[in-house]
Amino acid sequence: EGVAGHITVRDPELTDHFWVNPFGLSFRHMRVSDLLLVNHHGEVVHGTMPVNRAAFVIHSAIHSARPEVIAAAHAHSVHGKAFSSLGIPLDPITQDACIFYDDHTVIAEQGGAVVFDVEAGKEMAEKFPTGKAAIHLNHGLFTVGSSVEEAAFWFLSMDRSCQAQLLAMAAGTPKLIKHEYAQYTREQTGHSLAGWFQFQPLWQEICRTDPELFD
Repeated sequence: EGVAGHITVRDPELTDHFWVNPFGLSFRHMRVSDLLLVNHHGEVVHGTMPVNRAAFVIHSAIHSARPEVIAAAHAHSVHGKAFSSLGIPLDPITQDACIFYDDHTVIAEQGGAVVFDVEAGKEMAEKFPTGKAAIHLNHGLFTVGSSVEEAAFWFLSMDRSCQAQLLAMAAGTPKLIKHEYAQYTREQTGHSLAGWFQFQPLWQEICRTDPELFD
């Protein structure tokens, strides 16, 4: 919403640097040449546009704390931020929601506050030591992955799963999928390759409709 939203990816050579979308530029009009390379001091070392302070503070902390994370995604999506106000984890009420079963966390620290302070970002990252996703209280969703495609798909899927749970809770009391079934479904559909592969149809569509992306 507005300028709130960012995706970062760790540079493959300068592993303490990450690439991120510029502050204030629409995702719809983003091009490869617009991306910024930022170090973990928040300095733009490649690119001419400004970096979102919150993107640097939170994402740099996640990348620093979790070396296995290549990409991280966050946006103020409607269903994600609505669900985040409940302060509860996502329930295994659909096959898609099982992707996140026992693989995400709810973070209460700094909930609702704009995270500009480096120490606040580190505090958030400390509460997100494992798992593919986090629900930040009164803020929204964060997802991570071993590729941009994986992190992006987890974000899209989690936001829709939040929407599904909100609808189900409004209609009644959702029935939970049994632990062993939810765990099995996550093992089959919630691994890194599955996340990457699930994003491919959207990537194909983007490549066809927005070829200027590669400028």
